[in-house]
Amino acid sequence: MSLPPFHLAFPVHDLAAARAFYGGLLGCREGRSADEWIDFDFFGHQIVAHLAPEAASRRHHNPVDGHDVPVPHFGAVLTMEDWRTLADRMRDAGTAFVIEPTIRFAGQSGEQATMFFLDPSGNAIEIKAMRDPAKLFATE
Repeated sequence: MSLPPFHLAFPVHDLAAARAFYGGLLGCREGRSADEWIDFDFFGHQIVAHLAPEAASRRHHNPVDGHDVPVPHFGAVLTMEDWRTLADRMRDAGTAFVIEPTIRFAGQSGEQATMFFLDPSGNAIEIKAMRDPAKLFATE
């Protein structure tokens, strides 16, 4: 399945912290930047961290397969191998997970590995990998 890249702009309180987190820890290549924003290649998608220190993030959670999933959140779907590599890197870095790396919907067509964590500005991120990538949009 080939999908076009998405674009997401989101607030951060500190561009240096965003650069260290997205560029350093997650390994996202940096694109264009200015004094108040930075483009990142987020697993093939364009995300833009915009300096907005006054933007308060509201927290809400919805139950999904026994976990309280933070809303809003954004993320990426990786291969299982890349997901495991990133999960190990995040654990090694001492990441405080919102939801620890785990398997969700085990034994169902939507079985997936998932993990949730926050960036330095409190933006919730989900990184997942599908057991069967063809089932990403399966309804049963």
